[in-house]
Amino acid sequence: MSGAPARLSGPPAEDRTLDALLVSLQLSDSAFPSGMYTLSHGLEGFVQARAVGQDTMPELLADLLRHSVGPADATALALAHRAVSAGDWDTLVEVDQRLYASKLNRELRQASARTGRQLLDTAVLALPGAVRDDSDSDNSSDSGEGPVARYAALVAAKRSPGCQPVAVGVVHAANGVPAAQAVAADLFAFCSSFVGAALRLRLTDHRRAQTTLRGLAPVIREVTAAALRREAADLGGCAPMADVMSGRHERAEARMFAS
Repeated sequence: MSGAPARLSGPPAEDRTLDALLVSLQLSDSAFPSGMYTLSHGLEGFVQARAVGQDTMPELLADLLRHSVGPADATALALAHRAVSAGDWDTLVEVDQRLYASKLNRELRQASARTGRQLLDTAVLALPGAVRDDSDSDNSSDSGEGPVARYAALVAAKRSPGCQPVAVGVVHAANGVPAAQAVAADLFAFCSSFVGAALRLRLTDHRRAQTTLRGLAPVIREVTAAALRREAADLGGCAPMADVMSGRHERAEARMFAS
């Protein structure tokens, strides 16, 4: 047979889709060493104030998704994913700084930065992503450095806070996970962590926990779609009662969780 040999263009689309799914599963796994198991995401503060019970815990979680996590963390993740995909590092740093500043309580800021940095420490080794070719851009001097390592260097240099949703967005984008899948996966990870805290606080049992997670699927879809539509100027949630509970939790005499 004559003719030019076929060009190799990377793995088939089906393999890339499956690999992206595996990356998002790995990042959303509670076994990933980011320290999420140390957080209740404000739930312990509500329990201490006797402001939530077994029946109202799922409603509280849905409200936090819609009014706090979605407009803040999920939006930052979507914007970070977009910035990395475009090679726009200035915007990435701006998003990270905006998200950090939008967290009014010290423990929430510290928790986000701590888990983000711990996630990066592992991701640099386990999920570095493809090396970006910047030879045709103004950042040609940075070619050969993968997005995850480059972002980790910005965090280490204290140019970017390293908030967990931004770190997740960078890792997902670097590994070819679509933005919608990345946002939805991280929202599910948040829900799983929140419900896990509810288990340890005796607000639910294992069967109710799984029912709660499945019941939140429509909310996760809704919040994901909204996050993907927002711009940087829209970033920031509004959940005053959650901020109050977090502030009280910071000063509690005894705490099981860091947030």
